[in-house]
Amino acid sequence: MLALIVVVIMMGFPTAFTLMGLGILFGFIAYFKSGQAFSDNLVFDLMVQRTYGAMTNDVLISIPLFVLMGYVMERGALVDKMFYAIQLAFRNVPAALAVATLLVCTFWGIASGLVGAVVVLMGVIALNPMLRAGYDVKLASGVITAGGTLGILIPPSVMIIVYAAVAGQSVVKLYAATMFPGFFLAFLYLVYIIGMAMLNPKLAPPLPEAERQVPLPEWMRTLSETGSRNMIVAILSNLRSSAQVVDRATLMRYLGFSTVPFILVASTLWLIFWYVVIHQQAGDAVDTQGVEQLGSYSAPEVTEKAGPPLNFYIGFGLVTALAAFGMLRYYRNMVAERLEVIRLLTVSIMPLGLLTVVVLVVILFGITTATESAAVGAAGAFILALTARTLDWKRTKEAVFLTAKTTSMVCWLFVGSAIFSGVFAILGGQALVEKWVLSLNLSPLQFMIISQAIIFILGWPLEWTEIIVIFVPIFLPLLKHFGIDPILWGVLVFVNLQAAFLSPPVAMSAFYLKGVAPPHVTINQIFAGMMPYMLIVIVCMVLLYIWPGLTLWLPEFLYGN
Repeated sequence: MLALIVVVIMMGFPTAFTLMGLGILFGFIAYFKSGQAFSDNLVFDLMVQRTYGAMTNDVLISIPLFVLMGYVMERGALVDKMFYAIQLAFRNVPAALAVATLLVCTFWGIASGLVGAVVVLMGVIALNPMLRAGYDVKLASGVITAGGTLGILIPPSVMIIVYAAVAGQSVVKLYAATMFPGFFLAFLYLVYIIGMAMLNPKLAPPLPEAERQVPLPEWMRTLSETGSRNMIVAILSNLRSSAQVVDRATLMRYLGFSTVPFILVASTLWLIFWYVVIHQQAGDAVDTQGVEQLGSYSAPEVTEKAGPPLNFYIGFGLVTALAAFGMLRYYRNMVAERLEVIRLLTVSIMPLGLLTVVVLVVILFGITTATESAAVGAAGAFILALTARTLDWKRTKEAVFLTAKTTSMVCWLFVGSAIFSGVFAILGGQALVEKWVLSLNLSPLQFMIISQAIIFILGWPLEWTEIIVIFVPIFLPLLKHFGIDPILWGVLVFVNLQAAFLSPPVAMSAFYLKGVAPPHVTINQIFAGMMPYMLIVIVCMVLLYIWPGLTLWLPEFLYGN
């Protein structure tokens, strides 16, 4: 069954119906009784039960809403403005265009969660500018294909929801567990890009001086030349003056833009303090009242509910002091170019960023369920697109149609995999695999390496959907025997499956990019550009295994063991 599924999928048959077909065929043989009517075979009962089980799976409800959020973002938002703003913000960094491309891929991938959409969009927007700037073809194509896959790793991600449904794990805990690893992998990509540019500047030449200039409105140039170089001081002085260089509304708007970095830093610090101190103490007070009503409140419990330790307040105070010092230095040098970059970043990123942060925060802090958060995200995506006036009736229909198509594919995959795995277990396949693995007397580390290596190899011919719904369930029952946390193992699988989009011959990211790349960019050059990122994926997995706190600390902190 396992050999046939790989062969038939590689022949081009749809995965979901291949799973159902093979499951029913082998199930019919397994349940066959001599003299029994064809329609009385129990495999048909199994098919109905497994289909109904997929239909009533509550975890899957959030998939169409998150997918709709992604397609509305893709159809209605303006990525080119975001790319331009980030390019100006990092204009003095080595490989500035590649860094901007990676950051936009990461941010846009989080918002949409659609690998194909992100790779195609960034291929259209960023590939030609990098090639015109003299970037190496392999470096330029590699950063787009690798950065475009981060959307399926960093929440909110459909892949995480599918794994949660297959493994019976909490979507919320998995979202919390993948938060740091996703950004950590993006950070490793960033280090590689900047490092290569510093070692060999020919791979990513610096931007010409003309492209590093920030376009300033004429009034800002006048104000900067006649007043203080610090634009906040200059604007405040001009507001008090009778001869204003521009209307008062414009001055107040730019003054508001200047407060955005301070608001972001201050709100982040307040959110941390609120959750650790105020929110948890309120929860402890409720627990204490419940225990007192039972008449069993004891002295040790009072000690446990005494609030955060002194170390937290010391650390939080140091972080706050450093943040305050950094803000003072930042605002001390608020020249016209810096203020204009802040405005461009705020206008292009802030609305989408706020929506993404809200969607993640309400999930992680338990304010809403994943499904409710997905509904908030989908509604917010419509509001943003309508506000930007980039979403018309035609694009709305396209987004809804593509959402229905993608959701149907995922749900049929679940039905097919449920039938296939049920028959596989009935025929003794699962027991045979478990018996074989246990007979090898593997250590937990050896099992971890073998299981991840198998998934890595499967990523060459198969996509992540087939691997999650077909092969991951084979390993899941073995995790308890080896004492491996299914959340840690699942996150390593998510990171591992980044390679499924980057590994030939079925490297979908390469084919997405080739479809929009100039004719002189060959598929082999794109493949070569992706290879270093596959190695970075392996390095990231090793580091996550050595320091499991990168994965498990946040879910344990937010939700306990």
